[in-house]
Amino acid sequence: MTQSGVPPPSSLPAERTILAWTRTSFAFLVNGVLLTIKDWHGAKGPASLIPPTLAGAAALCCFLITLQRQRTLGQRPLPTRITARTSVYTVGIAVLVLIVVTAVTQLV
Repeated sequence: MTQSGVPPPSSLPAERTILAWTRTSFAFLVNGVLLTIKDWHGAKGPASLIPPTLAGAAALCCFLITLQRQRTLGQRPLPTRITARTSVYTVGIAVLVLIVVTAVTQLV
């Protein structure tokens, strides 16, 4: 067990999966920071804070998915169903929503 109470990955595919989810959550976080910096001096009211907040929430959600996937892939024997279909759909929808909300707030 690691300090966070999550078992370490025991195979290279599990480690790659965890790194991919962590990289995705980091990308969301960087996106939120860049959106915040972009509108830092020219803020157009509270609506300009919606995309960075949404990106931060997506980053947190993706990180929680990372922890859940790490826990699942660390189990021995592996569960019979280990696909991340719902998680992938959730992240995909979050990306689309973030794109649309950012585009709308830039046009308004």
